[in-house]
Parts: sequence; C-alpha cells; structure tokens
Amino acid sequence: MAAETNTRNALVRDDASGTGIVAVGAVALAAVLFAASMAVLFQVVDLTTPVAGVSLATILGGGLVLLGGATVSFGVGSRLELVETEPQATAGMLAGVVFAGIWFVVAGLVASQTLGLGTFGWVATSVVVGVGVFAVTVGTREDIGSTVPAGLLAVAAGLVFLTGLIGPEWVWDLGFEQKASFTGGFTIPTVTLFCALVAGWASAKAYGGFGARGRHTGAYTLVYLNAGSIVGVLFILVAFTVFKGTSGVVNGFALGPGVGPESTIVLFGQSISWEWPFYLPFVMNGVGLTNDFNGVLPAIVGTIWLVVGAVVFAVPLGVGAAVFLTEYAERGRFTQVVEVATNGLWSTPSIVFGLFGFAFLIPRFGNGKSLLAGMLTLGFMLLPLVVITSREAMLSVPDEYRDASAALGVTKWQTIRSVVLPAALPGVVTGIILGVGRIAGETAPILLTMAGGVFVPGSQTPDVIGGFEFTSSPPFVDNPVLLDAASALPYQLYALITAGVGASGNVANPDEFKWATALVLLIVVLSFYAIGIAARYYFRRELNQ
Repeated sequence: MAAETNTRNALVRDDASGTGIVAVGAVALAAVLFAASMAVLFQVVDLTTPVAGVSLATILGGGLVLLGGATVSFGVGSRLELVETEPQATAGMLAGVVFAGIWFVVAGLVASQTLGLGTFGWVATSVVVGVGVFAVTVGTREDIGSTVPAGLLAVAAGLVFLTGLIGPEWVWDLGFEQKASFTGGFTIPTVTLFCALVAGWASAKAYGGFGARGRHTGAYTLVYLNAGSIVGVLFILVAFTVFKGTSGVVNGFALGPGVGPESTIVLFGQSISWEWPFYLPFVMNGVGLTNDFNGVLPAIVGTIWLVVGAVVFAVPLGVGAAVFLTEYAERGRFTQVVEVATNGLWSTPSIVFGLFGFAFLIPRFGNGKSLLAGMLTLGFMLLPLVVITSREAMLSVPDEYRDASAALGVTKWQTIRSVVLPAALPGVVTGIILGVGRIAGETAPILLTMAGGVFVPGSQTPDVIGGFEFTSSPPFVDNPVLLDAASALPYQLYALITAGVGASGNVANPDEFKWATALVLLIVVLSFYAIGIAARYYFRRELNQ
C-alpha cells in the first residue's frame, strides 16, 4: 500500500511539473486576459491605465505574445516527443474550418488595410492563407494542428498591440456612407477576448494531453470562461447600478426613535399607529411641494401590487390547466396544439400583450387605464410560462408514484393533490420565479394599460386592501382603487429617461434620481427572486423528508 501511494504521488508530481506547469500557466493567463478584456469593455478600467508604469494596452499585447508562445511551444514539444501526450492523427474537420475562417479574415484585413492591396489581392491572399491553415490543421497531428494556428493568432495580435499599429487612440473609419468606425478602445479588448478564448482552448487541450481527454479539457475551459463572463457581466451591471444609485437612495437617511413617518392600520375596528425608527425618504415618500426629499413610494407599491395581482390571476389558472393537460387529457393532437400555442404565447413580444390589454381590457374597465388592467395584462403574459413549466414538472414525476397511490385505492384527484402536485412544486415555483422576473420589469404593457404619472404624491399610493367595499348588489364587492391609474417603477424609469426629467427636491444631479429609481427597481425584482427561491428550497426540503 505504501509503495502504491508513493508511486501515485510521484506520478502527480511529474504531471504537475515542467511542461505541465507551462500548460496550466497558459490556461491561467488566458483566463486573466479574458477577465481584463471584459473589464475594459465595460469601462471598469481604461486601456491607458498604467499598471506598474506600463499601460494596460501594452500589458494585454505582451500577455497575448506569452500566451501564444506557450501554446505553440507545447504543441511543437509534443510533436518532437519532448512532452508525453496522446494526440490523434488530425485535429479534425471542424477545427480546420474554424481556424481557416479565422485566418481568412485576418489575412484579408492585413492585405486590404495594412498592405493596401486591391480587391483581387486581398481575396487571393485570404484564400491562400485560409487554405494553408486548413491544410496545417487537418493534415498534421493534433498537437500541431490545434496549437500552432491558435498560438500564432495570439502572437500576431499581441505584436500588433505592442508595436502600436492598433493602440488606444486608433480609429478605423468604415466609410462615409456607413458613418461608423472601430476604435482602439473596442478593438483591443475584443480581439484579446477572442484570442484568449482560442488560445486558452488550445492550451487546455495540451494540458489534457490531446486526444479524448484533451478535447474534454478544452471544452470545459471554454464553458468555464463563458460562464465566468456571464457571471462577471451580471456582477458588473449590478455593481454599476448600485454605485450610481446608492447616493440617491440614501440621501436624507436618518436613524433614531421617532424620526420616521407615522403609519396607521385598522385592525378589527381598532386603529394602530406607530412611528418608524428610521427614515429613508426615497423609498418612504412620494412627491410633494412641501417635501424636503421626494421619493418613489407610490411606484414601489404599484409594482408590488402589479406583480401580486398577476401571480394571483395566472398561477391558479396555469397550474389547473397543466393538471388537466397532464393528468386528464389524452396525449394527442389537442395537447400538441396547446403546447405549441403556449410556447408561442410565451415568445410573444410584451408590446403585443400591451396592445391586447389596451384594446380589450381598458374598454371593459371604465375606458381608462387602471391597476386591474395592468394586473390582468401581465397575468396573461405570465400564464403561458406557468402552464409550460408546471406541465413539464408534472410530467417529470415518475408514473410509479401514481401507480403506487392507485394501488392503495386512492382516487385520481387525491393522487394528484397529495402525490403529483407536491412532487412537482419545486419545478412549478421555478417557472413562477422566471415569469415574475420578466413581468416585474416590463414597461410596454404598463405604459399602455396602467401608467398614471411619473412623480406621484405619497397620498396616491394604491391601498388595494383598504379599497375593498361590500355592496348589496352583484358582484357584492367593489374596489375603486383597482380601477384607478397607478405608477410603477419600470414605467417611471422609462419616463424619467425619455422625458429628460429627473430633477427633484432631493437631488442636485438630475441623473441621480434615475439611477436611484433603477436601483430600487433592481432591489424589488431581486426580492421577488429571493422569495421564490426560498419557497422552492422549502418545498424541496419538505419533499426530501
């Protein structure tokens, strides 16, 4: 046992030393260049920003040269059998076509823009280079065909940046008719991003020893880099919104006993009043001439009621339809038509739902914009996704559950209620979360069916619960609040941007109100996500007990 352990440790040390470290370093360098390029594209840093006295553009160029050199060196070392690998006879047709296409474009740009060749000249150059790269990729062993074209691409791009042929101030005017141009601030990070992906993939294949293992390693690297970019973009967007909007949201914040506004609720005929121990004007005030700090409370409350109303309308209908389609209806032409229709409805643009609400719902609700019309419109938007996800969740419940329940003499409805629905609840909640995330930020349907004003006084905050009144005639209940126009955060943000307004009693910079509104909208949407995720976690935990 000890000898076996020592042998395994020795193999690990050999694999992690020498050329293996070079391959790992190349993959890590590709990831760093990828991240740096993303930061430049989203203007987190600038190409002229000095790092240890060297501009970031120069660092990106040098990094590409190092990355490309390491990639080519590993491939050549494998071909000379200086590195122990298991390459296949060829890199494959797909790699050949991809590399040939890349070098075809590169050669054409160099021939036409740098060398000044005419149409015939750059086309001929591109064809020769593309065919040559294809021959190298397909006609040689995998270690050469995968690494040399990718490594040389990174080296060429790096040298272009290092020599200043393309620098931060570089501009390529595409022509008078197109009235567009490429700038160095866009081209350098974009090219670096692309070269890092290609060379990182080749380096990962080299680290895996080529062959099947190398292909898997290369594919995983691409997946990880792309997943990291998605997470990075999300983080940057959220961080940027938080950075721009925090000052407006916390403006006028106070903490202490009795500093907040007084609130009153009526419970069992008794009025209960209290004062908030904190004061955050932007989210606790509306707009008023006497306000020292104006806020967006009516829009926040309108957004919440809008989403709650849509969920209350769509979820019971959607889950009920899914139960019928899955458990009662025969699987045939009818269910296929319904599936196609629901998929089509979910793909329908939101403006179409808005027009539907404007043309069909508004004339039936007093011929004016109302909170109820907005709720139903967004409910119709949410309904297809609830049907789709609920049906898929129920179909994923094993038939053995139904058979076991039937064997115990339980009725079909009891089986659905006690077995199928609890097992499908996590999937149903996931669909609701996705749907709420979409409808909570929609603007077009709100604009056409519900939107009231941009700066709404705090006294006009929709009190849906307190607005219910019982009547002696059908429908025996009335709520005028539901038939009034209301504001919502997506519409308010849209109006602030398009109308060019935003200056308010609580901001010195007009843009501050806009970014603060965007931050509050983001928090509201993420809060709905958090509630949905917590509910899904709860149902999964109950299901696994």
